[in-house]
Amino acid sequence: MPTMSVQPDDLLVLARSRDPADRERLLSGIVGICEDSDAKGQNLDPVVKGLVESIFMALVVEAEHDIRRRLADRLATAAWAPPALVNVLALDDIEVARPIIAASPILKDEDLIRLLVEATIEHQIEVARRPRLSNTVVQAILSGDEPAVLTALAANDTADISAADMRRLVETSRRIAALRAPLVRHPKLNSDLASQLYAWVGQSLRSAIVSRFNVDPEALETAIAEAASEAHGNVGAGNAPTVVWEREGEQEEMEKRLIDKLSDAGQLRPGYLLRALKEKRLSLFEAALARLGDFEPAQIRKAVASPDKPELLGLACAAVGIDRGAFPTILAMVRDINEGRPGGGDEGERRAIGAFGPFASDIAATAFRKAVAG
Repeated sequence: MPTMSVQPDDLLVLARSRDPADRERLLSGIVGICEDSDAKGQNLDPVVKGLVESIFMALVVEAEHDIRRRLADRLATAAWAPPALVNVLALDDIEVARPIIAASPILKDEDLIRLLVEATIEHQIEVARRPRLSNTVVQAILSGDEPAVLTALAANDTADISAADMRRLVETSRRIAALRAPLVRHPKLNSDLASQLYAWVGQSLRSAIVSRFNVDPEALETAIAEAASEAHGNVGAGNAPTVVWEREGEQEEMEKRLIDKLSDAGQLRPGYLLRALKEKRLSLFEAALARLGDFEPAQIRKAVASPDKPELLGLACAAVGIDRGAFPTILAMVRDINEGRPGGGDEGERRAIGAFGPFASDIAATAFRKAVAG
């Protein structure tokens, strides 16, 4: 997000605009005010600070992906950044979240550990790469035992990894081959652990160990023979190499937590549905619609996947305050990223628009629940 000079009076004009470029100018202007105040060692008035945080959250909820990414770049090192905003950005798409996770001083150990529990593997890898990672977070990573995250930790020379942690990583490298190369180069690897590691690595890494620690290759070859014998016995006992799979549903779970955070902050609004669809994130759309309407996620999934009843989705959208005129766009975007579902063609679309009758949203919600149960 480029730095833009925006006068205070201009902010009011920009705040009324729905144009993405004006939103970016407004965000940049507010960031500039905060940066100037921070540079002068001045704290914002508590009332103003609360207003600024509210504006940030409201804008970011509906901001375009590129705007959020540039905002994240600019806030990554800001000590004044609102914690709620930083935590929301940390759970965003990984391209948005990456600079925040890597550098934000607002993220404390408990926030990073929460990401290890709640976020995707990609987010967890960024946590493991974060410079000067504390041993508290290192322990959480080791406990998680995710191969890709452990490999990122092994490559992080600045993390607070103890001698016991290094031993644990070396032991783990017996079953996770990707750990071996970063461990061979790690500054905290000692000669005893290097000798143990020697038995499990390829020739080029063995040469690196011999060169670095000036150890006896013949003695280490004996270790290799012993390890090979042990490995042969393990295979006979039914053991198999570790295979790494992405955890089923982890993206959906992270998106649900993001929606919960936005809702708890009072910033989840119908406009968020369009943002999710523009980014082709159907599961995020479903999670947001379910939360906005207080529906069961399974009810929304059934409506979205319907082969011939788009009116189910119409009722759900009417229940959360979506305008009749906006629904055809929403339906087209859902169909575009969901293999044509909900189906029903043009006739189905006409029926779906009929769901936006002259009745209150709570009646639409009741009708949706009854219809989806049928």
